[in-house]
Amino acid sequence: MTPFQTITNDSIDAQAATWFARNRNQPDRHCREQFNAWKAIPAHARAYAEFESLWAELGELQPRSKPAPQPVRRRSAFALATAAAVLCAVFALNIGTPMALHQQQVATQSQNPKTLTLPDGSSLTVNANTRLRIDFSSHQRNIYLDQGQLYIEVAANKEQPLVVHAGDALIRVVGTGFDVRRSQRQLVVSVAHGQVAFIPDGKSSALLGARQRASYDYAKGTLAEQILNPGEVADWRSGHLSFRNRELASLVDELDLYRPGVIELADGPLGRYKVSGNLDVSDPLALVKALPALIPVKNHLLENGKIRIEPR
Repeated sequence: MTPFQTITNDSIDAQAATWFARNRNQPDRHCREQFNAWKAIPAHARAYAEFESLWAELGELQPRSKPAPQPVRRRSAFALATAAAVLCAVFALNIGTPMALHQQQVATQSQNPKTLTLPDGSSLTVNANTRLRIDFSSHQRNIYLDQGQLYIEVAANKEQPLVVHAGDALIRVVGTGFDVRRSQRQLVVSVAHGQVAFIPDGKSSALLGARQRASYDYAKGTLAEQILNPGEVADWRSGHLSFRNRELASLVDELDLYRPGVIELADGPLGRYKVSGNLDVSDPLALVKALPALIPVKNHLLENGKIRIEPR
């Protein structure tokens, strides 16, 4: 199967993101011919131009002061984008119409999502057991995700980009809808529409379009991307989660949002077992109890009340 054939079923934004990444990696003549055929369609050309514009804006940003020392980076297809996006997130820019200063802290415990309307018109939905801080300056809109999960429909403003900070990771957008989950094992970014620049560690980066997800593994330092089904982004807002061929370690990581510290996973290859199914977020332990019927595992109740998932 050719590279062109593998992306024809994706959304136009997802196709544009894929071609943009490939074109930054010195494609061969055959790949360039396929790209030109794809771009000949006006809607494709417009989507691709939007990605070029976003990347150009990142590269043109100039810091107001001397930048902090950056870690040594490997050469990669996204090296320039990574450096530019880090600069835009760290330094305020002397451009644009000032926005009223706004600071707010949000903390949730209940399993019912909480939705807020921010001063810029963005809509923020926060999941269970989530802590975050909002800090809007006159030049940049910042959200600091300390733990948990959020979905935000970002009000478009190219002169005041919105940046989500999750530890050392940065997620930079102008106007889009996307989901971020920060858990013990993973940092996961999923895009509903628009484009998102995701820089998890200063060494790697991803430019994501609609129905694309990137998952960063803290322990391995790896970044994996996948295509999502329609409606799969932030489906937790409805009270139910659907998942397909999901690694057990990733699933347990997400379950920890709803039952913090209750579920443990044994070490070894168990975490790579694939699971498909549905989850009612009001009763996540029901899924844990059903796991032995789905995959070769067993549940062991510990003396401290925790449930440990072990191989059978």
